Amino acid sequence: MVKNKRTAIIRAVCYLTGLLILALGITFVIKSGLGAGAWDALHVGLSETFGPTVGTFVVIVGLILIVTNALILWHKPQILPIITIFILGAFIDFWNLWVFGPFMPEPLFYRAIVFAGGMLGMAVGIAIYLQAQFALIPIDGFMLAIKARFNVSLRMGKTIAEMVALILAFIFSGPIGVGTFIITFFIGFFIQFFHQRIQGLLRPLL
Repeated sequence: MVKNKRTAIIRAVCYLTGLLILALGITFVIKSGLGAGAWDALHVGLSETFGPTVGTFVVIVGLILIVTNALILWHKPQILPIITIFILGAFIDFWNLWVFGPFMPEPLFYRAIVFAGGMLGMAVGIAIYLQAQFALIPIDGFMLAIKARFNVSLRMGKTIAEMVALILAFIFSGPIGVGTFIITFFIGFFIQFFHQRIQGLLRPLL
């Protein structure tokens, strides 16, 4: 009983800490001005087009994806991912508006450092929150739904999902740049790198 309680607490800490770090990484990437990841570029583009905050559109797009994933797989919409997107959206607005609101790094050298730190933060945050084995972000669910529905590889599912986001981000004038393509092609490597090491550290506790 005590062991189960301790495991639940550790998973909850991983879940919240991971999302908090992920949101910080996303904020740094956006602030760098070098191009956000495809989905984050879409959220920023929607925010600048329609007005509400980036975090608000993380929630809105997430809700749309939850329904989309259910339609692709002919399942009932999942409820638990709603918790994840609300927490992540709130954390992004916390960092982006309250903590780093006026922060805009210059010159290019500092922007590159902020971008690199942001991308590493995203990878570490994802690697930590995955340890909780709780509700996935709907973006990841979209990738898995494509994989299952069309019988393609995980990599192809990820590529299709990212291309959909990239096209939508372009339509809504999201911040697409060199950083967008760096994240698209390299974030997976860093997530895998940190996930294995964090998993190894937490295995004795879990």
